[in-house]
Amino acid sequence: MSTQQAFWLDNRHDRAAGESGAGRYAETLLAHLGEFEGTWGDIAPVSFACAAWRVATPPISSPGLVRWHRRVLSASCVRNTWDGSLTAKVTLVSPLPEALQTSRTWWRDRGWQGWPEVFGQFVEPSRRDLAKVPYARATLLVDAPLPLEGLPAAPDDPDDHFVDTAHRALTVMVTGLNDLLTPIITQLESAP
Repeated sequence: MSTQQAFWLDNRHDRAAGESGAGRYAETLLAHLGEFEGTWGDIAPVSFACAAWRVATPPISSPGLVRWHRRVLSASCVRNTWDGSLTAKVTLVSPLPEALQTSRTWWRDRGWQGWPEVFGQFVEPSRRDLAKVPYARATLLVDAPLPLEGLPAAPDDPDDHFVDTAHRALTVMVTGLNDLLTPIITQLESAP
């Protein structure tokens, strides 16, 4: 069973896509300073890290600096309002639950389809396809805490090594997400 990363930073594309030499993510950060409102100088690093994540992922950045496995449909990192911790919310493409796989009597000859794939990527069925056959597309919702260890302190202002700090925060979050989700994705990829 091969291991496949759930998340990674595409630094090569980021550097190539940037117009100023600093990289596209740095340019996008500076264009979206409003995302960091209220995080400057915060003693807790979570709100700043979450803002860095939002700017590095769709819809703000598309393609984003943070890339993910084909089974990841969406991924966000949010501040838990209960205790201020960092929570990951990830939606994964999953096979149908076992209860629906053991017997196909529920199909009733309707030609049910699962997740369509285009060039190896899971996609939504087209309107044309939906007019012909029904789809049952299973997802797995993961809500889990991420470790705070290694998250950099929020900068005092945008002039305080802002871009480097945001990049370090992403690196820590990607590491935590990979520790959490790579085993799940590896298992899903090995399922029939």
